[in-house]
Amino acid sequence: MTQNPFTPRDWGSHPPYVHPPYKSTPLRGPTKPLIPLRQTLSELTGPVYGHECVGKADADLTRNARRNGEPLGERIVVTGRVLDEDGRPQPNTLVEIWQANAAGRYVHKTDQHDAPLDPNFLGGGRCVTDNEGRYRFYSVKPGAYPWGNHHNAWRPNHIHFSLFGPSFVTRLVTQMYFPGDPLLDLDPIYQGTPAAARERLISRFSIEVTEPAFALGYEFDFVLRGRLQTPVEG
Repeated sequence: MTQNPFTPRDWGSHPPYVHPPYKSTPLRGPTKPLIPLRQTLSELTGPVYGHECVGKADADLTRNARRNGEPLGERIVVTGRVLDEDGRPQPNTLVEIWQANAAGRYVHKTDQHDAPLDPNFLGGGRCVTDNEGRYRFYSVKPGAYPWGNHHNAWRPNHIHFSLFGPSFVTRLVTQMYFPGDPLLDLDPIYQGTPAAARERLISRFSIEVTEPAFALGYEFDFVLRGRLQTPVEG
């Protein structure tokens, strides 16, 4: 019998599958209790794809789509560590991000927000954590944008993250927010996360990470499993 080396998820840290203020969840969330499945070797082994294809330029969103100039917007550095529940660094973790541009628009055909596209900004990047579990991205601060959840609904500034930890059961998809954003109190996605865990989704401004005359710095750590796990957000 395979012994489970990973602590179960702390479900009290995650938003419910059905959160009525987030109006699409009643349409897609499960209506019956979930059935836990015993973890097998397939779930307890790590992903075996993606890492070897990551280049240095992939982590710099200010350059990886540049055509004829700099992308518009406030340049930022986002860095932090990927950890397990005991604070141990998780090296060789694939970290992927995607985000709207500084005007609040994604490079995607379904995004019809009346805001300009930036020809020098693709909005996606990836990197692999080092031996200390640290990642680092350069980007521009994403803009807020309207969405159709309710009247006058706007998403806060945010960056989407996808992480592949040491096994498939440590996969994490979440969002990172910025400190002091007034839209957080009005956002049903953020508010759907249990109150005790919401602060784990907000980055920390860091003057030490800030690069003089170039980019403001933000720190954001991830905990992949167990207590203090970073909440899941779609």
